[in-house]
Amino acid sequence: MSTTPPVAATRPHSFTAHGHTIEDPYAWLKDPNYPEVTDPEILGYLEAENAFFEAQMAPHRPLVDRLYEEMKGRIKEDESSVPQKDGDWLYWSAFETGGQYRKWWRKPVAGGPDELLLDEPALAAGKEYFRLGALSVSNDGRLLAYAVDDNGSERFTVRVKVIATGEHLPEVIEGMLSEIVWTADDGGFLYGLANEQWRTDNARLHRLGTPVSDDVELFHEEDEGFRVGVSETSDRKWIVIATGDHVTSEVYLLPAADPTATPLCVRPRRTGIEYDVDTHGDTLFIHTNDVDPMWRLVTAPIAAPGEWSERIAPSPHFYMTGVTCFADFFVVEGREDGLDQIDLHRYENAVAPQRIVFPEASYDAGLGDNPEYDMSVLRLGYESMVTPGTVYDYDVASGDLTVLKVQEIPSGYDGAKYRTERLHITARDGTEVPVSIVYPADFPRDGSRPLYLYAYGAYGYAIPPGFSTGRLSLLDRGFAFAIAHIRGGDDLGQQWYHDGKLEKRTNTFNDFVDVARGLIGQGWTSAGRIAIAGRSAGGELMGAVVNSDPELWGAVIADVPFVDVLNTMLDADLPLTPGEWPEWGNPIEDAAAFELIRSYSPYDNVRAQAYPPLFISGGLNDPRVTYWEPAKWAAKLRATKTDDNVLLLKTNMGAGHGGKSGRFESLREAAEEHAFVLWQLGVEG
Repeated sequence: MSTTPPVAATRPHSFTAHGHTIEDPYAWLKDPNYPEVTDPEILGYLEAENAFFEAQMAPHRPLVDRLYEEMKGRIKEDESSVPQKDGDWLYWSAFETGGQYRKWWRKPVAGGPDELLLDEPALAAGKEYFRLGALSVSNDGRLLAYAVDDNGSERFTVRVKVIATGEHLPEVIEGMLSEIVWTADDGGFLYGLANEQWRTDNARLHRLGTPVSDDVELFHEEDEGFRVGVSETSDRKWIVIATGDHVTSEVYLLPAADPTATPLCVRPRRTGIEYDVDTHGDTLFIHTNDVDPMWRLVTAPIAAPGEWSERIAPSPHFYMTGVTCFADFFVVEGREDGLDQIDLHRYENAVAPQRIVFPEASYDAGLGDNPEYDMSVLRLGYESMVTPGTVYDYDVASGDLTVLKVQEIPSGYDGAKYRTERLHITARDGTEVPVSIVYPADFPRDGSRPLYLYAYGAYGYAIPPGFSTGRLSLLDRGFAFAIAHIRGGDDLGQQWYHDGKLEKRTNTFNDFVDVARGLIGQGWTSAGRIAIAGRSAGGELMGAVVNSDPELWGAVIADVPFVDVLNTMLDADLPLTPGEWPEWGNPIEDAAAFELIRSYSPYDNVRAQAYPPLFISGGLNDPRVTYWEPAKWAAKLRATKTDDNVLLLKTNMGAGHGGKSGRFESLREAAEEHAFVLWQLGVEG
């Protein structure tokens, strides 16, 4: 194994846009035949980087092994979910001891033997990668439609199984990228295919027993930036076809009993307006941001879907994130000043809503698996940074919470050894940024201890303050672990998201740096003692802050990092690009967007300076962040940086965006990253 870092060749390549000529000597690392990657020089470079990765990590394999065994010891090997009733059956999933993948089970509510629905271990046998996608049982309980990806490309293959006999029907659908929704008569199902650009621009109907080539396209989206999804309303009377991008949506309804009927458009698309729909009787319940980024709930008759009447007005403190209808009540989920809340509303306006009260000051909570429309007991999920995952049943009539299951940690867990807080740190523009932090009870705030700081900050995705067994390996070695709820996520509402995108994108990076400096100022750690991590768009964050403030970081984990932002947003042929312009801007048409992206794109801003130690990962089959982004970034960093700090690039040659599949393989990857952090920060393993 090589102990010398690979040196990627440079080849002249440039392009001109908006009067600027951009040199890109590592552009050759993008295989022109992608998604097939066959160029021997490209593969050779990636393999050389992998060999260097293995050589550098070899002395630390005992530490990786210790961490892996610790993490594995905190996982109940024969873990199973709490059974949930759906019709005449109780459904659950379970791992067997030593198993990488789940088995899916059911049994009759009235009593009888367990039935094996799907055997993931058998399906995954002999495969380097396996991922189960959509899984849907027909309404009569007789058939199971399921989708499998066996290379990480997220192009799924659909098959249909007769549950009683285990036999498969002859039809096989390749290239699916959606959910699966059965029609009311179970004679077929709706799904969506990925096109050549990995964009789901359609909703299709497959009738059992007919050739897949005869499937009917019920809806086609012409806007290349929109994606189409299929689902169903809570009462299962309507099939929902939703299309949209990051800022605009449009919803159509089809009767589940007549899927070829003319789709009913709830409201035609208007740029910047998003909405989603559920139904109760003849009424639409529409969750929308049409008048306020905190969202509101309106209703409309199904017969006149455009006649919206406000049911719950937007609130400056309550960010409404979702509405689910049940037979006798509806549930509104949201965050009040950033903290999860669940409110039950009766359909009669005179009845005041009831809020489900949870015991801690900071937590992650929400509806769990509630498949039936007529329910009197709701399944909930709950956890915090010090409380393992807990499954509750909530009795709607009495308001009682019953614990059904608490995440079991076989090697032991004592929550009293840890503390958690929710901090607020002032960013450079005066904005108060929330920070969730967990730390050992005896943690001294004198700047002497290491700290692990995580964030994402994009797409309006909030990082919840949840529980992690893997994190305990850091806490037990003296670390504090913090989540920075920076702008770009929607932790404090949709405006929080808007304030970290497009022309305000740099707020995300500044918030992260300012949180780090604030934590240093409060004595939680010191400069150079901070390990930071982010993946995908969070990897872009990592790239930006190592360019701007490299001295703060002692170790950096950048998983599948979106770092070649300018080139990607200029390439309209890439799978995601057109749909990403509302998030990042369109540098093809907009000179200002071009200048802004060029100013922060991590790859374009690598410069001759000292960089912290870096652990970079990628996936050869990743359709979201293509493999060449981390590869080009690593190559340019190696050639440009002035330090001797370690830089590692690991490319999973048989996986995609999520890394290796299987619960233990993913644990080993986490152990590698933790070992790298401990190694670089000089913490004993």
